[in-house]
Amino acid sequence: MEMKNIIQEIIASKKEDGGIKQVYYVACGGSYGAFYPAKTFLETEATDIKVAIYNSNEFVHNTPKAFGKNSVLIVASHKGNTPETVTAAEVGKKAGVPVIALTWAADSPIKEHADYIVDYTFGDNKDMAGEKTIVGLMTAVEILNQTEGYDNYDKFLDGVAQIDRIVKNACKHVEKRALQFAKDHKDDSVIYTMASGAGYGAAYMESICIFMEMQWINSACIHTGEYFHGPFEITDAEIPFVIQLSEGSTRALDERALKFLKQYGKRIEVLDAKELGLSKIDSSVVDYFNHTLFNNIYPVYNKALAEERQHPLSTRRYMWKVEY
Repeated sequence: MEMKNIIQEIIASKKEDGGIKQVYYVACGGSYGAFYPAKTFLETEATDIKVAIYNSNEFVHNTPKAFGKNSVLIVASHKGNTPETVTAAEVGKKAGVPVIALTWAADSPIKEHADYIVDYTFGDNKDMAGEKTIVGLMTAVEILNQTEGYDNYDKFLDGVAQIDRIVKNACKHVEKRALQFAKDHKDDSVIYTMASGAGYGAAYMESICIFMEMQWINSACIHTGEYFHGPFEITDAEIPFVIQLSEGSTRALDERALKFLKQYGKRIEVLDAKELGLSKIDSSVVDYFNHTLFNNIYPVYNKALAEERQHPLSTRRYMWKVEY
């Protein structure tokens, strides 16, 4: 079932109860980060609908009191078997809340606790318009458009139609830079990522899922607006940063941080959405496509870094190997 029809069905089922008033995005790790644009979209564009994003285990143990008849729960798990996310879906199911589960492996444990299973594209040759982040975004866009209305709906769909070409061109554009980045950073013990706005989740994912999980490099994701409220004190000529310059409303935050970094730091990798072609998407909706651009450029860097460090991205010390 298409997302448009799923949302239509949910809205119809809630008509007598007062409609949709809360939307909860619940996941762990990379799936949690992938929901960041959807959360930001509803925070920015919706007037009456409230939105929240939760780590799955926190949602299970600290379920909000508002969660109930006017809620929709949207969960994501790549293989559909993340224990905390499966339990979160079960909480929703038991509460009688419609559960939409995004997964790459549709035939998985989470299926038992979801009202709707939506799969997404994944892999080197995936269609960017069908990846997890865009599918998550479409839940938010359809909910808003079918309840309050969304004036830029057609422009958003046009952005979806363009994103695959934009991202794949951008990946080719950064290939040589990624190889140099790998050489320059192969011996680093710490790398920070920086970002703002709807694209923040991509920098968060790079920090926790790649640098820490897959490369065992100390890292933290710093919001460019928060940089000047503590983190900038660690800036010097030796500390490496990867900073995203987003297109859209929060670019000024990123540019301010970059100006300071250039003044007091030296090891700065700049990923500029404008340079990478995202401005082809209409300015009224471009904010929400930053994540998909950056999150799919990072693998070009990650592959090169892993090869240079002779540390495969599949290497784990604890994950799936010990009890946790």
